[in-house]
Amino acid sequence: MLGECGMKERDKLALKKNSVALCKEMVVDELLIQFLQAEDVLTEGMAETILAEPTSHKRSWRLLSLLPKRGPQAFNSFCTALKETEQQHLCTLLIRFRERETYTMLHSFNFAVFCLQRFPEPVFPLPTQECAVPAKRARTHESMEMCLDADSPVTTAVLPCTPEFYMSHSAQAYQMSSSPRGLALVVSNVRFEPELSELDTRRGGEVDEEVLRRLFTELDFTVSLHKDLTVQAMRDCIEQFARQSEHAVCDCSAVCLLSHGVEGCIYGTDGQLLELDWVFERFDNARCPLLQNKPKMFFIQACRGEEMDSGVDQIDGDDGKEPAGCEQRDAGREEKTERQSEAGDERERERLRVKLPQRSDMICGFASLKGFSTAAMRNTKKGSWFIQEINTALRLRARDTHLSDILVQVNGRIKEREGYAPGSAHHRCKEMSEFTSSLCKDFYLFPKYCPNS
Repeated sequence: MLGECGMKERDKLALKKNSVALCKEMVVDELLIQFLQAEDVLTEGMAETILAEPTSHKRSWRLLSLLPKRGPQAFNSFCTALKETEQQHLCTLLIRFRERETYTMLHSFNFAVFCLQRFPEPVFPLPTQECAVPAKRARTHESMEMCLDADSPVTTAVLPCTPEFYMSHSAQAYQMSSSPRGLALVVSNVRFEPELSELDTRRGGEVDEEVLRRLFTELDFTVSLHKDLTVQAMRDCIEQFARQSEHAVCDCSAVCLLSHGVEGCIYGTDGQLLELDWVFERFDNARCPLLQNKPKMFFIQACRGEEMDSGVDQIDGDDGKEPAGCEQRDAGREEKTERQSEAGDERERERLRVKLPQRSDMICGFASLKGFSTAAMRNTKKGSWFIQEINTALRLRARDTHLSDILVQVNGRIKEREGYAPGSAHHRCKEMSEFTSSLCKDFYLFPKYCPNS
């Protein structure tokens, strides 16, 4: 129930004064909205209205415009929701602002009491219901501090791209202006069926899946998260994702596979192996035409295949209007013979049709090196080294660095890391990540910038 009165004025002030920071940094996703619904802060209609907004900024603004009208408990529920969705820094921002306001009001109250003691009539109106607030706010602040987990991943808001950077770099880069930017699939296998495999539970894997979900949501992707799948379920999930019609109106895609693995494969929860080359095939130019000429990023542990490329026809599109002369020479195209000229217009159209390689415009980051059978390190509280560094690098560098250079920086960070577990085999252990790329342009995500808005 919302109660009979609206949000307290100092709570409204806290939201208003911090609205710019909240709109820039807050991630308004289904998890946050579901929490507020469970607390009766938002109705189902309100939740649908917020989630229907096309950009993260607009979803944040819509939520902030509704909260002051949702009763006296809406502010506290909102702060709790921020903590529950790992946005403690925003919760702290609001709580500290409110405490400063409370401190000011408390001093005003004490001065008023002093005046009452000295004078028979009050010299100004006393605040109502403020005498109990300081103790209550102190408890709220204390409980928030107690909930902070020093071992959990530190979440820094994705830094936004500037309009100037977009204007100076977009011409030589893949088109990246759609909202959402793309669809993202996260498949995370943490618990394995003991009767079917001897694989251990991937403790800390839950951290990775949540880090990736939040990261891509803030990068303006529509994220699908699937947990603990058998190999057949993984196949069904990946094929369904690759066939989604929404790819047609998005500028890129992302696939993250988290599981135990061996060279070229990852495990399902049933202990069976899924070949990663099969995964790549689902997104090649023949099987996934909606993503032709669009960058596709993968974050997995795998190696490449060596299948012969026979080429496929490109579907109609801006990139297929004119064949490049160099492509004709590279393909060893000969002069038309008399017999070819007799084939007529149909053969001419065939000659002018641009072909694409079977597989292109992909970039894939691997947690460990190909061919060395090396392990990927994972912290049970912070998640895997590789996902930690991917998360940090994209949040801090995506604003002005293309993805290939970001993954070089991730390699450098992984190279510097070292395990610390004295007395165990993992003490001073190392890891080395790598990536492969068939990108044909710079791949900038241009985060939080929408040139069409």
